[in-house]
Amino acid sequence: MKHHKIKSKLKIPKILLPRRKKKTVDERFNEAVQILPKITTDTVAAHREQILSRARKYIYPLQHSKHRIVSISVSLFVVAVIVFFAYCILALYRFQSDSTFLYEVTQVIPFPVAKAGPSYVSYDSYLFELRHYIHYYQTQEQVNFNTKSGQSQLNNYKKQALKEVIDNAYVKQLASKYHISVSNSEVNSEINLVRTENRLGNNQKEFSNVLNEFWGWSINDFKIELKQQLLAQNVVSRLDTNTNQRAEAALNAIQHGTSFAAVASEYSDDLSTKSNGGEFGFAITSNNQTLPPQTLSTILSLGVGQTSGIVNLGDALEIDQVISNNNGQIQAAHILFNYAPIQNYIQPLEVKEKPHIFISHKYS
Repeated sequence: MKHHKIKSKLKIPKILLPRRKKKTVDERFNEAVQILPKITTDTVAAHREQILSRARKYIYPLQHSKHRIVSISVSLFVVAVIVFFAYCILALYRFQSDSTFLYEVTQVIPFPVAKAGPSYVSYDSYLFELRHYIHYYQTQEQVNFNTKSGQSQLNNYKKQALKEVIDNAYVKQLASKYHISVSNSEVNSEINLVRTENRLGNNQKEFSNVLNEFWGWSINDFKIELKQQLLAQNVVSRLDTNTNQRAEAALNAIQHGTSFAAVASEYSDDLSTKSNGGEFGFAITSNNQTLPPQTLSTILSLGVGQTSGIVNLGDALEIDQVISNNNGQIQAAHILFNYAPIQNYIQPLEVKEKPHIFISHKYS
């Protein structure tokens, strides 16, 4: 036993161990080739799948990340849209805000404020009318709409604005039915007529400043308002045949020798001048602003003793005559024929189908 233990502890010198034979480059290359996977027509599909499976672990997380980003973005967008519409609906229909932001929103998104017969009335048309009421009374009359009396006034203006846009919707229906329209040239002619008498400023800049100061309007806003007024006047002019016939009968009587004063006494709707032959009772000059611009323009174009044809004032017809002219101080007379109010033609449509209001104001 002792001999065995001693023998097991003996170490063989490294020099006596057999050395490994160093392999040549060719031998190492051949061994590497031997362990390469053998790709044949039978194994190519499996080999392709093996390579692709290794790549998928890098591709799939990236695709999943893109899908997640798109999904989150779409969800956030949908939530933002829902919140935006919820805010607008509450602000417009519950709190009835007339802020500039919401006014601009209603110009893009056609929120309705009412339905008049088959037509929806846009919220922006209502705010368009209401905001010019508010601007005028705040800037020109210094009305404080935060007071109790101011709130009462504001509520009345809201009703007026609402009624006006509903009436406008019925006017458009009548205009469509009878093929009545207003051209841009008619609007521009009306503006030029007023401006020639310096009623809205004698140049473009002053005209724009007057509109903005009094009503908070741009020139384009004024044209929109004027076009609606002219459309209502054209509708009445077409439908009120009785007034047209009376004016023609009066003019025919004058042309056949009946005195102007006698015709005025018989036909004129101006009770203040009817009894004195239609005379205005004051001197008229070129800068007179108490007369309608059409009347003034007509009188200034007539010679002494001359009588005009039928002049359309928009809401009335008129026949004018110049009696004398003393160095620009003109004495004149007129015969007035008032058109029936537009309500006479709107009311049957309202009775047929009562307007439906989407805000809390009662329509009256």
